[in-house]
Amino acid sequence: MKGSKATLSSLAEKCKSILVSNWQGYLNTIKSEAKSSAIHTSKVNYVIKRGKPYLWVPESESHCWNLMVDGRGSFSIARPVPGPLVPLLKSMNKLPMRVALTGDIVPVKEGKVESVKKYLEEIIQSEKIAISETTYAVQSLLDSSNNTYASRCGALKGILDEGKENYLIYKFTPSSCMFIDPSGSTKEIDMEDMERSKADPLAVWSTKLVDGINRSEARRRALILFCLYYLNTNTRDVYMMSIDKKGFDLLGKVPCQEAEGEYQWREFRFTFKEEAHDVEAFCRQLMEMEEEVVKQFTSGSGLGI
Repeated sequence: MKGSKATLSSLAEKCKSILVSNWQGYLNTIKSEAKSSAIHTSKVNYVIKRGKPYLWVPESESHCWNLMVDGRGSFSIARPVPGPLVPLLKSMNKLPMRVALTGDIVPVKEGKVESVKKYLEEIIQSEKIAISETTYAVQSLLDSSNNTYASRCGALKGILDEGKENYLIYKFTPSSCMFIDPSGSTKEIDMEDMERSKADPLAVWSTKLVDGINRSEARRRALILFCLYYLNTNTRDVYMMSIDKKGFDLLGKVPCQEAEGEYQWREFRFTFKEEAHDVEAFCRQLMEMEEEVVKQFTSGSGLGI
């Protein structure tokens, strides 16, 4: 499916954001011993360096043998979806947004392996510094998320120690990119657009922020008021679904128009007054919205809470 240049450019940014927000994807290689083009698939860890995935593949994996015979492969990455959002999206017949890459996979030369590991260590360290420089409120929000949804750096930190498993590091050079939306529709992304685009500045933190907000009953009550105040929509329950520099998406439980007394989940989009280029700016604008809503409802001009 093709789209306008502006749309495809926006989708290229979404693809880049998905790539940096996750740390695991499904690697597909052609089985070396198969007479036909049978595919071997498994989940592997990765990190993005200069726009390209570097894959950590266990030495015991069949991929290592397969790639010695045929260096072609594909790699599929989904936007991480934390906690209760998974069953909710399934109930709506929606899947997480995904990126599917095809291209050449080559082992990182022995002399370059330490350079890649050092790069990962630098990313981990820079993330720790970024968190330490945020306010207490932001740190508390990030810390309240489930450790299962730690950033890709936290998940990859254990791989640097290697432990009982030895890994080979591969460089994945994409030759094509496909964006897959929640309904399953696909759009091919021009590789030049991919190279020019930049990931959303909040992509690295999105999973932790979304999960941290959803784990706070007070925050979720505020989101219910958001829908009432800003959209004039009554919701029985609300979850934060995704965030980006321009705003955020909510999933609200609203009365079903077709069946009285029943409810359905519906998506809502909120746009910030100005773009949030870091976690601090995102949380500040979210808190300002909360303050505005609370002030409105407790001043006597709203419904009261």
